[in-house]
Amino acid sequence: MQLKQLLQAIEVTNGREVEPLEIRNVSYHSQKVQEGDLFVCVKGYKTDGHQYLADAVKRGAVAAVVEDFQDGIDIPQYVVKDSRIALARLGACFYQDPSSKLNMIGITATNGKTTTTYMTNAILENEGRRTGLIGTVIIKNGDESIPAELTTPESLDLQRYLNEMVQNDVTHVTMEVSSAALELHRVEGVNYDIVSLNNMSKEHMEMHGTFERYFEAKSSLIRNASENSFAILNLDDQYSASLVDKTKAKVISFGIDSKDGYVHCKNLDLTTGRGKFTVEILKSFEANGISYEPSEFDVELAVPGLHSVYNAMVAIIASLISGVRISTIQETLKEFSGVPRRFEFIYENEIKVVDDHFANPGNINVTLQTLDFMDFEQLQLVYAVRGQRGATINRENAEVIVEWADKLDIKEVIATRSVSHTTSKDEVTDDEVKAFLDVMEKANIKVNLYNELPDAIHEALSKANKGDLVLLAGCQGMDYGAGIALEALNKENAEVK
Repeated sequence: MQLKQLLQAIEVTNGREVEPLEIRNVSYHSQKVQEGDLFVCVKGYKTDGHQYLADAVKRGAVAAVVEDFQDGIDIPQYVVKDSRIALARLGACFYQDPSSKLNMIGITATNGKTTTTYMTNAILENEGRRTGLIGTVIIKNGDESIPAELTTPESLDLQRYLNEMVQNDVTHVTMEVSSAALELHRVEGVNYDIVSLNNMSKEHMEMHGTFERYFEAKSSLIRNASENSFAILNLDDQYSASLVDKTKAKVISFGIDSKDGYVHCKNLDLTTGRGKFTVEILKSFEANGISYEPSEFDVELAVPGLHSVYNAMVAIIASLISGVRISTIQETLKEFSGVPRRFEFIYENEIKVVDDHFANPGNINVTLQTLDFMDFEQLQLVYAVRGQRGATINRENAEVIVEWADKLDIKEVIATRSVSHTTSKDEVTDDEVKAFLDVMEKANIKVNLYNELPDAIHEALSKANKGDLVLLAGCQGMDYGAGIALEALNKENAEVK
């Protein structure tokens, strides 16, 4: 592609005349530059791409896009205000705007992005659509999958993946859209047909600094949606609900508590932990030539948790907008087994063991609310203290547990630092432990603190009686918890036999 054609996609501020050059590829990583590339100098949190421009030139870069002109470089440099925005737009141009050739579904939320994208993808697949999926776990292109490195790939890589999906005859792409991706312009130039913001709670403050900035980043997916797209918004979440009149997109709102939207979840039964409910279309709407009139249909979920009901509502509405048959939605959700560590039942016998990514106050609140719907005798709660995330998040997590303590009869918590099961980036500090313990002490909740994860889990299992529920709660520190618990339970069952 000619350099002149590429540069028409961005705003060059230095007014330099564009030289007639054929560009072989666009790159932002100097070590991946090859002869004939256009190199984009991106400023990151830890490194500055301008430092590697000379290396890129040695490897064959023939032109560069920069924020700051670099002396001593003998290839043309084109100055832009923001090289991240430039990289995204150059990528979209170079790969000939692949998102416009796909049905794009963008899912954002503090909690549940992964499960919602997997649910939606499964429904579309079962309807016979050829699908792509981009998220925290994998990047799926039709029948092929590769491990993901970021929740949302860097903009140039994202455009390349989308182009490969177009070439592979994919029709529908469901993708997680992280707050980092939105703030760092990774999804700039992606044309979404459906967007959703399901929930918001305090998380990722380490990047955004304040909750206001975090919400601003998250909500931009909805606020910037085009008039040709649909926005799925949760009226039960105050932040999602606040965006109903802040977008050009056609809003399809829903709620479990709220009945003011287009779709309502009624007759919710969570006694077993797995939701059964009726989807009630309250207001008529049209999508892709299909008219949906007031009506209702029943849904059973294979995955447990109240949060799974909210995730399912987004997936259901996205599927209806995409023209999927209701019978396909029902059949898929009844079989969909979920994503690991999202309120996952790992053992169901005389006792039940649930493994949950107990990440932040919003996530914890929904998890404990789900337990309040369920039938069990006593709760044995094992909490892995969050490491390297600061005292505040552990204090706030503890405060949510305390809020539910009376309803769930929580008088004692088993906590762990998971010393041997975390890396240095997740190592629990004394301040983080103290923040958790202080809240528990004030609430008169006893805490048995263990350094090692297996010791904590073994105590919970030894205390569990018939009809009890053991909750393995935590993020990185509890990643190995399910395996440890299952090994212990299988050993115990073998000895009984």
